[in-house]
Amino acid sequence: MSTPPAAPPRVLGFWSAVAIVMGNMIGSGVFLLPSSLAAYGGLSLAAWLVSAGGAVMLALVLARLARWLPAAGGLYAYTREAFGPALGFLVGWGYWLSSVATLAALAVAFVGYLDPFIPAIVRAPASAAMLAVAAIWVLVGVNVLGVRAAGRTQIVTVALKILPLALVGIGGLFFFEPSSFLLPDPGPDASLPGLLVAAVTLTLWAFLGLECATIPADNVTDPERTIPRATVVGTIATALIYIVATMGVMSLVPGATLETSTAPFADGARALLGPGAAQLVAVGAAVSCFGALNGWTLVTGQLPAAAAADGLFPAWFGRRSSRGVPVWSMAAAGMLASLLVALNYSRTLVELFTFIILLSTLSTLVPYVFCSLAVWLMPGRPRLQAGAATTSIAAFAYSMFAIYGAGAETVFYGFLLILGGLPIYAAMARTRPAR
Repeated sequence: MSTPPAAPPRVLGFWSAVAIVMGNMIGSGVFLLPSSLAAYGGLSLAAWLVSAGGAVMLALVLARLARWLPAAGGLYAYTREAFGPALGFLVGWGYWLSSVATLAALAVAFVGYLDPFIPAIVRAPASAAMLAVAAIWVLVGVNVLGVRAAGRTQIVTVALKILPLALVGIGGLFFFEPSSFLLPDPGPDASLPGLLVAAVTLTLWAFLGLECATIPADNVTDPERTIPRATVVGTIATALIYIVATMGVMSLVPGATLETSTAPFADGARALLGPGAAQLVAVGAAVSCFGALNGWTLVTGQLPAAAAADGLFPAWFGRRSSRGVPVWSMAAAGMLASLLVALNYSRTLVELFTFIILLSTLSTLVPYVFCSLAVWLMPGRPRLQAGAATTSIAAFAYSMFAIYGAGAETVFYGFLLILGGLPIYAAMARTRPAR
């Protein structure tokens, strides 16, 4: 007689869930965004507010869905319940591939930020690739030890990654420079609304990951209350950090310098506290990538395990250890991410890696559209009040705008990637018993 799999332990409390939300959003990108936004001047703040508003609307929608259905898998589970198993599978498939690509990208970024400390290793392709792969497997190991260990690691890394952002952001506000926030001159071939759309497109990517507390729902204590609160609190706190940090950097570093900077927060720290402070930012950026890598490792293991429990992914994805951890699911993600890292460090396949990351972007955005509408279709839901309906419509509009901002090429090839999972769904459907 076989031993039944261990039930997932509910060991993630409120602060661990908040740390997963914030840690997965605050990755490597925010450390470069001020340079991208410098040319937009005051419009950059308006862009942050627009993106933050849309992200909060989406967080409120996910909070409502998590109260109604505190099920593992988050976005996948809500889509499956509202739209059926086929669309649920496609959302889960695409999101999982996107998460695996995110692991590879974060591992590469983590190694890159270690350059000031171990340049000989980082600048040699072979040793850099091995270090990136080692980082992936260290955090797979942490997550295999149990969700509690992953949650504690996430809390520590979030605290450490916020330090340099807060230091430069708050410190820079003491030297607030109004001239850095003047509206840009759009020129004869552009307009201020057009520039605002471009700036919003840059900022909205920084909020991807706000859904991550919903995915390991089986491991969250009191999920009906903890997940909604953590999702909303984590999203709002991250938005505030982004806005303050951007304002601080733009006040400390002249616009012309900022536009060409490859390390804007390091430049801001150097202007604020001297050369030694730039090292602190480099550490913070590395920790930021490492912490996000930890959080996304948790996600890549939990989501396919939830789909396997529903018979939509192969059963081995759902096999759990004595600690209740989907070890095989995490190992599969680690192996695929390691392969992508190897491709990235091959001189002939760098463009392929970049292309895969581009494709995976849409797989993160499409679930937002379905979840925005799921509140209208969820079985057994209470009648939507005017405020909830308005929030849903606003979240849908934000999600559609995010997809529009991804660009036509990303949308085209991204949908091909998502639809590429249909043969797996068909094969699983033939063997899945009727429910």
